[in-house]
Amino acid sequence: MEDCMPKIFHALYFKVLLGIILGIVFGLLEPQIAVKLKPLGDAFINLIKMLITPIIFCTVVVGIARMDNLKEVGRVGGKTLIYFEIMTTLALIIGMVVVDYFQPGAGIHADPATMDASSLGKLAEARQQTTQQFIMGIIPNSVVGAFADGNLLQVLLFSILFGMALSHMGSVRTSILDTLDRFGHAFLGVINLVMKLAPIGAFGAITFTIGKYGADALISYGKLIACLYATSILFVFLILGAVSHFCGINIWRLICYMKEEVLITLGTTSTEAVLPQTMEKMERLGIKRSIVGLVLPTGYSFNLDGAAIYLTMAASFIAQAMDIHLDLEHQVGLLLILLLTSKGGAGVTGAALVVLAATLSSTHIIPVAGMTLVIGIDKILNEVRATTNLIGNCVATVVVARWENAIDIERARRMLRGEEPAEG
Repeated sequence: MEDCMPKIFHALYFKVLLGIILGIVFGLLEPQIAVKLKPLGDAFINLIKMLITPIIFCTVVVGIARMDNLKEVGRVGGKTLIYFEIMTTLALIIGMVVVDYFQPGAGIHADPATMDASSLGKLAEARQQTTQQFIMGIIPNSVVGAFADGNLLQVLLFSILFGMALSHMGSVRTSILDTLDRFGHAFLGVINLVMKLAPIGAFGAITFTIGKYGADALISYGKLIACLYATSILFVFLILGAVSHFCGINIWRLICYMKEEVLITLGTTSTEAVLPQTMEKMERLGIKRSIVGLVLPTGYSFNLDGAAIYLTMAASFIAQAMDIHLDLEHQVGLLLILLLTSKGGAGVTGAALVVLAATLSSTHIIPVAGMTLVIGIDKILNEVRATTNLIGNCVATVVVARWENAIDIERARRMLRGEEPAEG
């Protein structure tokens, strides 16, 4: 035990957990100072985000260019989108059922006339994207612009096309791929350096949330928060757990394997902060690089299980709080709108709030101004939302890899049991 304790204390996940705990305590004790520490969390996230697009580019290009058959790209992409659609639809329905049963917004009796939509800024003007706008949004105006803006879908599109072009270059591609592979490993080396700051980033992000909204926000909106957290946890262990079990993977062991990334996401409320190292860990689990490169970045836009649960709950909560009755026809209509708008927010920073605004404006029943009821605690809700998104995308990667026979399942099981080192 004495030999194990120093290892635990030096582990990144322990330091991140300690940062989160200290952040909560400091936020409660010194809220005025705590809100000024937000730049600590923002700086850490920005340090990671500056490396996401080049890492995705290197990983996807190398993975696709080394595929045996380009038909594999289309096949994997098709299977990925089918799985994403099934899981997000299921998450939307579950969120709707839970919020209808527990009615967390009932009894608030909010008056729309007293709500100031100006506090929402540009969110109040959000509208549902048309199919044409969505497709055009995937195509960058310039390659450099896609990388500079950090638009994952645009970078992913260019990376796939570049990888396909390289695959036709014969022996010439080898030197290019080797160079890109080395660049990718170098970028991951920078990520490993930045990750040493994760405990500070998690501390700054969580202490700002607690300092700004305090314990009162947790009490006032406790029912909604409890519903979202409980539903998300059940979704992870029951739905995603069943899917993982079907693929031969234990969901709890997978979460423990990803514990550092889960804790950082929980603390920073950003899945982008852990995308590079999540891709690396999925590869070390024995999953083919091309699968990881296609599924994970795409999932960050299309497979948002936590956001799907949140969207139905938030929309229904606002309706309940404003005494707006949603009958079965209205609820089905809301679900259909969310099936479209939840994809329309792909690649947008703060997508969940944008999607929620677009959804409310599309219903013509629930005023967009009602978002003022939830925007104050969005940071708290986003913690479980982002964490569920991360776990959902890890499971999705395993599912597609198993579907494609592109995972060394025995190696994965050994690593999840701790019988093989997770590093190296």
